[in-house]
Amino acid sequence: NQTSRTELVLLGLTRDPLLQSLLFTVFLIIYLIILLVNMVIMMVIRTDFHLHSPMYFFLFHLALVDICYATAVVPKMLVNFLVKGSITIAVNACMTQMFFIFLSAGCEVFMLSVMAYDRYVAICNPLKYQEAMSKHFCYQLVGSAWAMGLLYSILNTIPVLNIKFCGHTEIKHFSCELPPLLSAACSGTFLSKLILLFSAVIFGSSSFLLTLISYIYIIATVLKIQSAEGRHKAFSTCSSHFIVVGLLYITALFQYTKPKSVSSSILDQVLSTQYSILTPMLNPIIYSLKNKDMKTALGRILKKLQFV
Repeated sequence: NQTSRTELVLLGLTRDPLLQSLLFTVFLIIYLIILLVNMVIMMVIRTDFHLHSPMYFFLFHLALVDICYATAVVPKMLVNFLVKGSITIAVNACMTQMFFIFLSAGCEVFMLSVMAYDRYVAICNPLKYQEAMSKHFCYQLVGSAWAMGLLYSILNTIPVLNIKFCGHTEIKHFSCELPPLLSAACSGTFLSKLILLFSAVIFGSSSFLLTLISYIYIIATVLKIQSAEGRHKAFSTCSSHFIVVGLLYITALFQYTKPKSVSSSILDQVLSTQYSILTPMLNPIIYSLKNKDMKTALGRILKKLQFV
């Protein structure tokens, strides 16, 4: 049957009713945490003038990207947990979800590179920081991160529009990510696979190298600090940042470049959960809630609200 399909079937994480109820509760809590914490971070940064600096400007946009990333995936996932029968999604809706997943993922990795560069300038060239990180340049950096995300998304979405889905098409995943989507197609996947591989390697490796180089210079500078306490504080901050960044890059790059021989639906979904759901939840905790200035600003806002 070579009739082109207008609807696809998402198999999701499980069809067991008990597990569905449990996973619905777990992912609903995670999604609410992502929304609440990131929105609070954005509100605090916007309202407290003490945080009107380049670092917090980038944190504001990282929080926005994390909300977009999680929203592209989780709401549909939650709805699917409540469906008793087959989970269907229109092809156009699937393409739209895929577009926003690519946009958010591409923007996220370059935003992390921008933030690493900002810390490099602040730690390695503190006297030139104000001059180097001007307001105009910060806008350019954030605009470039969003532009790279958009380019990454367009490059991978346009070729998929020519893919054919035939017969009873099942996607062994909980969202319309491109690898499982290509596995479910019946024709026209060669160009998409080629572009996906090259774009994931080029965009992923370039953003990772930018981040890695910044952290190498930061670590080299931190090692020169005379105070052991100062070195420990700087390393604890950098290590937590780099762990989150490393997990994001390793899981995402492996997912999008791994050979078909090591692919499985369970592995794909575990990797996807890590970089599309857990990372947006961990980012605000690592980058913001451990930050002393952020906690002080939040305390000031809470005190003001008590007297209103």
